[in-house]
Amino acid sequence: MGQYLILLYEDEASWAAVGEHEAGEILAAHGRFGAAHGDVLRGGGWLHPTATATTVRSPGGGGSQDRDGFAAGEDALVTDGPFVETKEALGGFYLVEVPDLDTALALAREVPAPFGGVEVRPLRDM
Repeated sequence: MGQYLILLYEDEASWAAVGEHEAGEILAAHGRFGAAHGDVLRGGGWLHPTATATTVRSPGGGGSQDRDGFAAGEDALVTDGPFVETKEALGGFYLVEVPDLDTALALAREVPAPFGGVEVRPLRDM
């Protein structure tokens, strides 16, 4: 069995424009997805909008990190906002444990994502 993240990328402006009834229908669809696939779901969650994000990176902006974090003597550069500007932003995720990528993709096809799409990525063992 492998673990996969199903990442939900959606247009935040579209989410902000939906009414309470439509938002409730979308959340109910996620509830049905969770109920139907609870046997393989290992976690998941919704993220706050990108305006609440804080980004941490090395001052050089490149690969100056060592295995334990930033290189000696360097301070992290902390900025408000997401790392990149994009029309669709990461809005949530599901962590699933399934036999293979094909099974993860079949699940991803069922994830409600009315304002964007989903990405499936395998997790590496640590």
